[in-house]
Amino acid sequence: MDFCKKCGSIMIPIKQDDGGSFLKCRSCGAKINKPAINYKIKESVKKSKDIAVIEKDTIVLPTTEKDCPKCDHGRAYWWLQQTRSADEPPTQFFRCVKCNYTWREYK
Repeated sequence: MDFCKKCGSIMIPIKQDDGGSFLKCRSCGAKINKPAINYKIKESVKKSKDIAVIEKDTIVLPTTEKDCPKCDHGRAYWWLQQTRSADEPPTQFFRCVKCNYTWREYK
């Protein structure tokens, strides 16, 4: 790998029509009539031997006493989301703890 003597940028190989090649600076355009060598970029990724232990999925949403319209269970997770314009009140969503059915209520 060669660097430009004027600005210090990497020189890139340019092929000519006659089969020859030269190096050209990406930044300032300086040229070197040195034959370009075939460059290969090799990337290696080290595989980690560590094993990530993932606990069971836990839901961090708050719960409330709300009857599910599908299974009549009495507990549901809830969250608020702005689904309409900013001057409208947010929509309250519920998800049943037992059957995971999701429904919403507009305020």
